[in-house]
Amino acid sequence: MRAEEKLADPVAYLRQALAEDAFAVFCQPICALGKPLTYPMAEALVRLREEETALCPPGEFLPVLEHYGLMPNLDRWVVRKVLRHVAAGKHPRFSVNVSAQTLDDKTFAAFIARELNASRVPPDRLLFEIDEPDALAEPGRRFAAAIGSLGCGVIIDGLGRGADFVEPLKTPSVKYIKVCSSLTRLLVAAGALDEELRALLQVTAGMGIHVIAECVEDPATLVALHKRGIGFAQGFGVYQPHPIEACAEARHGA
Repeated sequence: MRAEEKLADPVAYLRQALAEDAFAVFCQPICALGKPLTYPMAEALVRLREEETALCPPGEFLPVLEHYGLMPNLDRWVVRKVLRHVAAGKHPRFSVNVSAQTLDDKTFAAFIARELNASRVPPDRLLFEIDEPDALAEPGRRFAAAIGSLGCGVIIDGLGRGADFVEPLKTPSVKYIKVCSSLTRLLVAAGALDEELRALLQVTAGMGIHVIAECVEDPATLVALHKRGIGFAQGFGVYQPHPIEACAEARHGA
């Protein structure tokens, strides 16, 4: 579709992009901290191919998809692509981001069940990332309970942006939390942790929930996080996003 057609009818353009697989799945591995470092899972990310070789970043097309209510279409497309990749034995575990629109779709969990059955991928190979505010809302909790009953897990993304650290942990099926960049900085700062952050680590440990530090930009941060007892890390200093087809098989970690 030419640029003028794209501007004139963005819905048709994006529907055509989904139908013709013009979107691309990238991934960013998540590191399990230890010796040696391992990469037991990766987050699925989406790009849009334009003019054969150009890639459109998500900030340019996701707002349009959201505006026209097309996020459930995209999220379904990503789930299919990820399951196909995992079924081929390319990577042990993936996390897929779920939009608020998709959480409102009561048929999405049933769709996941059908796709898991068709792909024969073990359910525990699939995790779903839910933003912290969405995890506190009824659709998010309903979805989390539904996919937990299938054997999948939940990651709470961006923990620490809100005022309450503990309430999101009550979301059903939570296996991991991703702490926001500001909490990552506090975790690697010198000196003792403040009482609230120390309590968060104690609560998550007691609940069997693993902590992923986001926005890690350098190897020194990995060392500091490991000393704090943080199990996982993600960021450009850990592994940069790359096409899912180039995702090397990773060793299983914790």
